[in-house]
Amino acid sequence: MHELSVCEALIAQVEQIAISHGAQSVESVRLRIGPLAGIEPLLLQHAYPFASAGTVVAGSMLVIERVPLKVSCETCGAETEAEPNWLICGVCGDYHTKLVSGDEMTLMSVELITAEGTNNV
Repeated sequence: MHELSVCEALIAQVEQIAISHGAQSVESVRLRIGPLAGIEPLLLQHAYPFASAGTVVAGSMLVIERVPLKVSCETCGAETEAEPNWLICGVCGDYHTKLVSGDEMTLMSVELITAEGTNNV
C-alpha cells in the first residue's frame, strides 16, 4: 500500500506549512486527485490518521476532491471528459487527444489553527 508513504510525505509537507505559519494545529487538509494519479483516495483516507498520529496534523480532516479526467482533441479542438481506459474525444470520437487533467494530486489548501484563530493557507 503505497498510499501510506504518499500520506507520510503529505503530512511532512503540511507540517512544514503549519510550522512556517506558527500554527498550533491543523484543522483540515484539502486535496484534488485525478483518476490517473496512481492514488486510491479511499486507501489514502484510511492511511491519513495513522500517518498523522503524533504530529501537529493529528486529528485533522482530510478532504479529497476528485478531479475529472479531461482530454483535448488534436483533431477538432474540443475539450471533453474521458474514461481512464478510453481517452477519446467526446465530440468527434478521435483518439488523437492530449491529457488536460486527471493525472494530478494537488494540495489545494490547509486550514490552520493559530493563536489568532483559524486561517486558510
